[in-house]
Amino acid sequence: MPSFASPEGVRHAAVVRWRDGRRSELDDQLVEEVPVALAFNGISHAVMLASPLDLEDFALGFALSEGIVDSVCDVYGCEVEHSAAGVTLQIEVSSRSLARLKERRRALVGRTGCGLCGAESLAQVHRPLPLVAAGPALCATHISRAVRSLRSLQTLCLATGAVHAAAWCAADGQVQLLREDVGRHNALDKLIGAAAGEPALVDGFIAITSRASVEMVHKACVAGARLVAAVSAPTHLAVQAAHEAGLCLVGLVRGDDLVIYTHPQRVLLDETMGATH
Repeated sequence: MPSFASPEGVRHAAVVRWRDGRRSELDDQLVEEVPVALAFNGISHAVMLASPLDLEDFALGFALSEGIVDSVCDVYGCEVEHSAAGVTLQIEVSSRSLARLKERRRALVGRTGCGLCGAESLAQVHRPLPLVAAGPALCATHISRAVRSLRSLQTLCLATGAVHAAAWCAADGQVQLLREDVGRHNALDKLIGAAAGEPALVDGFIAITSRASVEMVHKACVAGARLVAAVSAPTHLAVQAAHEAGLCLVGLVRGDDLVIYTHPQRVLLDETMGATH
């Protein structure tokens, strides 16, 4: 075993590495990935593959972003139950939330790669999104600064190289809150859950280390973000959804370069701040 301390959520494995024409044996760090079942008032709803960290945040963020609850006030508690098979999150929600959940109850299995969480019909893929409120434009330099700083703040990724991150960033590009997970959707749900009810996290934007798919746009809009900055490019459907919801979608943020896909008036391409749109 290595002499340094490993972060939570990491396991070790003996591996053989081939580098620069030389063979070596070493102890490697691998991120944990476990089945996480979400049950609402005792009713099994979803099973996701996720990192077993910040699970209360995950439960709340999933409930909010999937429209199971309308606000933090609809969630009364969450019990984390560990077993040999995985983890179960027993979430207690309001009676009105449970009634709505029963109407749209379905069986689904979440994956770390792609797929819409819980969509059982084509109509749900194009479900109406809350319109994003207009606000002060954000400086492109600050957006780039935020995305550039994510890597150094990712404890799990630095240890394993196998996780995504979602972060809430202040308007000046300072990262205020960050969550990691093997799944990009899960990382964003954890961020949404952690940020829910935090009055200080009002102005700013969300930065993600993945591509901006339509599910990520949906979740960001529900969370009230007005700009999402992604390391990779978005899909066409994500751009359409962001445009209709009033979300400024920025992608391919690499160094000081970026691409603005929707509502370009919300990004200042110089250091002048204060414009409102």
